Amino acid sequence: MTLVTVVVALVVGAAGSFTQPPDLVAAVEAAIPARAGSGSPGSQVTMLRESRDGWAFGTAVRRAPAAPDTYPDGWLWVARAEPGRWRVALEGGPGFRELAARAPVLAVAERATLTELAGRPAGASDSEAGDPEATDYRTGMRLPYAVGQAWRYTGGPHPMNGAARSSIDLAGGDGRVRAARAGTAYTMCGSGTGWLRVVHDRGFATDYYHLEDAIAADGRPVAAGDALGRIGTDVSCGGSATGPHVHFSLRRGGDYVPIDRYGFGKWSVRAGDQPYQGFARHGSTRVRVGGSLHNYGALGFTEGVVDTDGGGALNRRAGSGTGHRVVGTVADGATVRVTCSARGTTHTGRDGYTSDLWNRLAGGGWVSDAFLWTGTGNPVAGWCQPPG
Repeated sequence: MTLVTVVVALVVGAAGSFTQPPDLVAAVEAAIPARAGSGSPGSQVTMLRESRDGWAFGTAVRRAPAAPDTYPDGWLWVARAEPGRWRVALEGGPGFRELAARAPVLAVAERATLTELAGRPAGASDSEAGDPEATDYRTGMRLPYAVGQAWRYTGGPHPMNGAARSSIDLAGGDGRVRAARAGTAYTMCGSGTGWLRVVHDRGFATDYYHLEDAIAADGRPVAAGDALGRIGTDVSCGGSATGPHVHFSLRRGGDYVPIDRYGFGKWSVRAGDQPYQGFARHGSTRVRVGGSLHNYGALGFTEGVVDTDGGGALNRRAGSGTGHRVVGTVADGATVRVTCSARGTTHTGRDGYTSDLWNRLAGGGWVSDAFLWTGTGNPVAGWCQPPG
């Protein structure tokens, strides 16, 4: 029998109120996907809000065994009372978009953000799912600590749950964990601490696990850089921690996704051959696990980091190709803003990336996209209009 930890407040006796059927927790638990293998210590269902007309909203966590390399999994959920049953939808699952869009227990802005978390149809390819950003690794996120600080990169890409290496471990600095981007924060564990999820725009969410002194969050708006808690060893939802750190995870479309190649704090995270291995890159600077990552702040959606694939300066040209004269240079690792893009001469940069795309810079001149990390191989500021 599965052990279920329940943290629920029931509606009782209020005149004209809706009395919650006793099977809501069972309905939510039934919607939680089963964990592969054995040894699961059970589930945790928390109701954050309810309405008098039969709506409820909360979190559901599938706890992890108290053992190394095990991780909890968790979802936001929305429920609607229907004749004889509760209809429950989990974040990223079937029906979540529909219920979240209608739920009166959610604020208007919250509904708009949560409906972006709907997942793609099972088995659908990127093109079939209508995902134009399938190879877009831009997040608009900083690293989850103060800009200007350098923290230790203690663990390369590894799972939060499942096969996706969605997470990295970070420690050091002042120990204060901060929101990587503006969004809406939720406390996941029934203990009220340990694990926060921040839901962002563009279908992204970030998780922060092992937190001590975490903020109380039930749909609490947070700005980029707002304090969420401190690095710690909290395992309220299971798993283990060998020393104070934050287990920082990326979600997209309502599920964990490989964090490999996504950008945070103007670093591109790269996975190694095995979990916890890997490195991060800023321009031509490469930092392996065990090194320090300086938080440069968020890379804007029309910005890029110069990567000359070896250091040195990148020539800025008067037009979109090497046939145009040099009008200046820009240093490796510098942040530049793109105003528009055009086709030009073809070049090959890091990891064999070959492109004929050229970007016009806000400071003047053009550079090849082969030597500019933007997170995508497509124009980030649209195409330049032809003269005349």
